[in-house]
Amino acid sequence: MPESVMQLPCPRAILFDWDNTLVDSWPCIGRATNITLQAMGREPWDDAELRRRVAGSLRDTFPLIYGDRWEEAGEIYIRAFAEVHIEMLQALAGAEDLLRDAAGSGIYLGVVSNKTGKFLRAEAEHLGWTALFGCIVGAQDAARDKPAPDPIHLALQPSGIAAGPEVWFVGDAPIDVICGRAAGCRTVFVGSLSENGLDVINRPDHVVADCRALAGLVRASLSPA
Repeated sequence: MPESVMQLPCPRAILFDWDNTLVDSWPCIGRATNITLQAMGREPWDDAELRRRVAGSLRDTFPLIYGDRWEEAGEIYIRAFAEVHIEMLQALAGAEDLLRDAAGSGIYLGVVSNKTGKFLRAEAEHLGWTALFGCIVGAQDAARDKPAPDPIHLALQPSGIAAGPEVWFVGDAPIDVICGRAAGCRTVFVGSLSENGLDVINRPDHVVADCRALAGLVRASLSPA
């Protein structure tokens, strides 16, 4: 069962997923994905299919979707995404306040995403958020991508903080819960469990509706009991 707000101790570090945890990426991801599918002779995906199938990194998922032509598909996707990802980028409501308040409270912040690293860091820079994070880890920056715990350990390296219950891992997809659990972190899910295919085994430690609710969770953890 998820813990109540009053039971959560203050985290030493918070690591965030990026897409659809801090920023709204579905329009851009959907556009690039369907350009790629059609170029490869496949039918485009609707929004429900997109949200169900997009979570892993390119190097992990494209071979499953496109087989031996996955590298060709990857090049098409990267070109399509690069054209519009900054233009279409939108921070989610409350995300910037959440990050600035948490960083201002002395909590170490990092990003662990399956988005290609160069795109991820360009987006953080565009939003003016780079300085808020101790480390921004994207796909292929670590030996393995999410759901493996490798990128969590990499993101924490500059802090000297070890992965464990004092580290919150925040994300919007089952892969984030699995990744956080694999590293022994406290998992915080943003969104609706019923809409995201989370089973009993992979239930997160806590669930919040959005960035504003997460900011409240952080503030409560900072307050004396």
